[in-house]
Amino acid sequence: MPRPKKCRNINCNHSAYFFKPRGIPMSQLETINLFKDELEAIRLADSEGLHHSQGAALMGVSRATFGRILAKARQKIANGIINGMAIKIEEENSNHIKLTI
Repeated sequence: MPRPKKCRNINCNHSAYFFKPRGIPMSQLETINLFKDELEAIRLADSEGLHHSQGAALMGVSRATFGRILAKARQKIANGIINGMAIKIEEENSNHIKLTI
């Protein structure tokens, strides 16, 4: 049985919940779920330019956990862009996410 997830601080107020290729109806697209903690890791590392240790401290997780979250998020985004999929932003499990907007 895996360990329970540690509470993660999220400070990302996104303005969209779906990103999809232009000109293709949603009914014809496969969807990838990008969780809010993954979006926050992308924001901190790639948008804000923070090092993993700084991003991990802001999210309240270890540096290694931050790295795993970030790697998974980047993999999902790359897969969605390369294979023409819709990317849906959603909560994975709200009892381990602490929104600090």
